[in-house]
Amino acid sequence: MLDSLKTAWKLVDLRQKILFTLIMFLVFRIGAHVPVPGINTEVIEQLMQGQLFGFFDVISGGAFKRFTVFAMSITPYINASIIMQLLTVVIPKLEQLSKEGEEGRKKIVQYTRYGTVVLGFIQAIGMAIALGRYQIGGVSAVVNPGIVSTMVIAITLTAGTAFLMWIGELITEKGIGNGISLIIFAGIVARVPSALVSIFQYLQAGTVNILNVLLLVAIALLVIAAVVAMNEGQRRINVQYAKRVVGRKVYGGQSTHLPLKVNQAGVIPVIFAMSMMMFPATIASWSSWVGLNTFIEKYFHFGTVPYNILYALLIIFFTYFYTAVTFNPVDVADNLKKYGGFIPGIRPGRPTSEYIERVLTRITLFGAVFLALIAILPNFVIAITRITSIWFGGTALLIVVGVALETMKQIESHLLLRSYQGFMK
Repeated sequence: MLDSLKTAWKLVDLRQKILFTLIMFLVFRIGAHVPVPGINTEVIEQLMQGQLFGFFDVISGGAFKRFTVFAMSITPYINASIIMQLLTVVIPKLEQLSKEGEEGRKKIVQYTRYGTVVLGFIQAIGMAIALGRYQIGGVSAVVNPGIVSTMVIAITLTAGTAFLMWIGELITEKGIGNGISLIIFAGIVARVPSALVSIFQYLQAGTVNILNVLLLVAIALLVIAAVVAMNEGQRRINVQYAKRVVGRKVYGGQSTHLPLKVNQAGVIPVIFAMSMMMFPATIASWSSWVGLNTFIEKYFHFGTVPYNILYALLIIFFTYFYTAVTFNPVDVADNLKKYGGFIPGIRPGRPTSEYIERVLTRITLFGAVFLALIAILPNFVIAITRITSIWFGGTALLIVVGVALETMKQIESHLLLRSYQGFMK
């Protein structure tokens, strides 16, 4: 990996892409410290104590806890993308657009942008109303609660999300890697120094000992190894192509394989499940009913057994659901049949699609259970190591490792296209 980075830095165009990406990271980090107007930051810091909103604070690079212009991060865009993918399957017009090549893809991206702004504005209004009701020691989280302050806060947060979406698209176009994923990656990595400082403070205070820290490092290394293995894991189905005679030439006859990833859905099910788990807490923040707030605090608070069980089940459900949306065995079987390919021992057409679907269902179970275990891992890590307030847990490692692997693959593909001699060796 280091050799690939060193080689990429020597190429002018790749170096410019990497530098552009790093500059966009710098802009993101600067914006993560610009406060939202009309917010009492001291009250916000006290309200954000605990781990219910910890995941969103991690992917926003600490902007959520400080309640800056990037407090909502890129999550409205992720939700809008998921909704658009679901609608593409349901609405025939969108499905037709998705099959029209580059022009259709541009229109779907445009619809996703509009959806991001709408979802972001709705979420921002909900957050502004909820903060206007919070008071600590008689001091409100909003300096001057009212309609004007609510609209200012909502518009500012929505503008921050739209700006992040624009930065992500710029990184994808002019930088290296997927811009949206890299923004989440940068937010998580930005929290590492503060996490290390917290661990050092725990050691100085005597709250934990060096054995607890070493155990935490060992668990992190094991999780990284497991995430890499799961992201790279494939079930390869053998495919044979029949020989075809075209004129005087013979085509086909070779054997290849159809790779089915174990973790076909990536980290999307975790993010979507977390959004669903945040919904009860959001409803409670809007409501003044004490009984509802007590019930949600007891059963839907991070770390409780009902919370972890429901969270894991949602991840498994969304893993299957998202895999079914993004991978169509019928289309794969039709393409194989069209180009003269077949799976040995399986008839082309419907039997092939049923076989692929059966294999995909089995391996997706392993991927779904793995994602669920990784997502609830922080509870066990805290119990074993007794190191709290360290949110660089399983989900964060899953995102960081996955994005790093995909970015390195893009860098290596650029190097292969240029047939760089040093890299080929």
